[in-house]
Amino acid sequence: MTNASGGTLRRRPAQRRSLERVERMLDECARLLDEVGYEALTTKEVARRAEVPIGTFYQFFSDKHGLVRALALRNLEAFLNRIIGRLGSAKLSDWTEMVDLSIDEFVAMKRSTPGFAVVDFGEVLITPGGPAIKGTERMLDAALENNVIVADRLRGITVEMLGVPIGPDLDRALIVAVEAADAVLKLAFRSRTDGDPELIAECKHLVRRYLSAHLSPE
Repeated sequence: MTNASGGTLRRRPAQRRSLERVERMLDECARLLDEVGYEALTTKEVARRAEVPIGTFYQFFSDKHGLVRALALRNLEAFLNRIIGRLGSAKLSDWTEMVDLSIDEFVAMKRSTPGFAVVDFGEVLITPGGPAIKGTERMLDAALENNVIVADRLRGITVEMLGVPIGPDLDRALIVAVEAADAVLKLAFRSRTDGDPELIAECKHLVRRYLSAHLSPE
């Protein structure tokens, strides 16, 4: 269980049994988000369905906010690992092709990963595609908005795996790109529960053109 958020878990699971319990609680949290939404989610029901004592829940999570925050971090790590896996086998003619790859993985997770339609990387949506519950835009970090963290992690992959030069233009442009993609993809999933394919295609076109214009490889 990652604890990269700076204390998502109250206590790190030291044994396999504890780790399995934490994963079960996160799994049941995700399923319940799909079934009842964030507002109706309760720690008691998560613990019951995960078959752990409620006291065990509070050993690892302070409340349901902390639980959902840990789920968002797990989602982000899964998303990044999917991208890294794809990049390992993909042959990109231009680094901005990573846009299509990233959006495809995000859409695939929206369609298939439990709870992801409600909580992807922190922001809690009342319905798929929005609007968001106020105050959840900094779910991953108290000081930084979720999309800033996502952009920074994507920046790390872009630099490490694709060798794109580091600079302030890259930092700024990736944040803008993530914000733009987030807005258009929300629209796509508001239009259709499985994501409007034409809007998804427009999202790819928009972000690729923007990055190509601002950050053409040297």
